[in-house]
Amino acid sequence: MKAVLLAAGLGTRLRPITQTVPKCLVPIRGRPLLDYWLEHLFGQGIVDEVRINTHYLADRVRAHVAQSPWRDRIELVHEETLLGTGGTVLASREWLGRSPFLVAHADNLTDAHIGDLVAAHHAADADILMTLLAFRTDRPQDCGILELEPNGRVRGFHEKVADPPGNLANGAVYVVSPEVLDHLGSLGRSVIDLSTEVIPFLVPRIQARVHTGFFKDIGSPKALAEAEARFRLPPDGDVAFTL
Repeated sequence: MKAVLLAAGLGTRLRPITQTVPKCLVPIRGRPLLDYWLEHLFGQGIVDEVRINTHYLADRVRAHVAQSPWRDRIELVHEETLLGTGGTVLASREWLGRSPFLVAHADNLTDAHIGDLVAAHHAADADILMTLLAFRTDRPQDCGILELEPNGRVRGFHEKVADPPGNLANGAVYVVSPEVLDHLGSLGRSVIDLSTEVIPFLVPRIQARVHTGFFKDIGSPKALAEAEARFRLPPDGDVAFTL
């Protein structure tokens, strides 16, 4: 399996830290966010290759990846103009090929076992095109909120609305079938957002797996402080999903 890690964000809410450090390299308990993703995905044998998009402070990301033990299996793709989450995936269409692939926001931090998410996608009904990680949030107005059927299929999706119907949020970790690349290509443009332009189109051909452990969008000084205080990886890296 191949993975696209989205790492090009500006991290404006984390300034002044991100004036000199790209958001994907902000340290949590002494380790950059990006390293948690690389160590989990490669170390658990979940993926064979990773592509990372860069934009802001790209030289810092490039220098960091050059020191990674997995550097020969990582490709950096620079975006002079940000393409959006869906546009970055579309730009990797040829590289991804026609097998299921992983997409994740590298500025999120979780102790979820991503291999379980991959296994759930492979075991899903044939019409499922995406399996996503979900979590409970205390700020539903700031997230994409999911409504699920009892079997885990997504029947409703509400992106950052004032009065969301619940607190089950999209964790922006996706296992995606290659047919979704065809939809991205059909839009006829290079800048695309997954949350507003792709996920609503795919409902109800999406299933969610609800993670009950740690999940945090490291998007603010408060979130960073909470992650520093609370984040722990379990010894075996195996965290259950529940529906």
